[in-house]
Amino acid sequence: MSANAYVTLVTNHDYADAAIALVRSLVLTGTGADIVVMHTGAVGAAELEPLTALGARCVEAALLDTSPEFNARHQRDKLHADAPFTKGNKPAFHTPLDNFAKLRLWELEQYENCVFIDADAIVMRNIDRLFDYPEFSAAPNVYESLADFHRLNSGVFAAKPSRKTFAAMMQRLDRPGVFWRRTDQTFLQDFFPQWHGLPVFDNMLQYVWFNMPELWDWNSVNVVHYQYEKPWQEDHPKRAQLRPLIDLWQAYRSGENIPDIDTLANPAVSQ
Repeated sequence: MSANAYVTLVTNHDYADAAIALVRSLVLTGTGADIVVMHTGAVGAAELEPLTALGARCVEAALLDTSPEFNARHQRDKLHADAPFTKGNKPAFHTPLDNFAKLRLWELEQYENCVFIDADAIVMRNIDRLFDYPEFSAAPNVYESLADFHRLNSGVFAAKPSRKTFAAMMQRLDRPGVFWRRTDQTFLQDFFPQWHGLPVFDNMLQYVWFNMPELWDWNSVNVVHYQYEKPWQEDHPKRAQLRPLIDLWQAYRSGENIPDIDTLANPAVSQ
């Protein structure tokens, strides 16, 4: 067992299947760290077998024991009504309350350092250097303009497991009337107000592809994060705009025709 681990969370069939692409991408980087898939009771053993076959360690992570009032405020229909998504669409299987199970990472005290990566992401090149970042480090939530640099995105972050920290989180999380607008993401920015910034290239959000193309540089992009619509959705409303990124994800999911990162950065190399 390594002292370091990449950690992801799967809470349903869609994310368990999507994690195959993430785990495969991590393995292909040649990382020496463990790869841990936290899974809730909604994911069956058969759905975890492909992840185990790729070398991931699957760890059960129960949903947090939050109050009925907290759960009601953060269930899908209520949250989407009170804090609607205006820049993109979340798929029908999006279960915002489940996002808080991500905090179970802090219970993995067998590891000194963890890097969390959302299951709807792929890693393009080795990012083991992120284990050297301090807690709590995350990339900014930039995908439309530079004005968003003040907000973090919790799709990739560096942390140090500690049950003491986890207990402190639970005390702050579920309080009377509290509402975390973007679930774990809003909570983590509140809990770690002096968060450290990771380079935006370590959590490149897919909307940058068409909103800020001048920022997209394959020579620097390390992680592609498919926020909002997912690359496996058949009714994807932005499929035409994001076709190159969708094809890239599909290659990692299937394990076939995965392009070399140098070819993406320098198309002339393949000619």
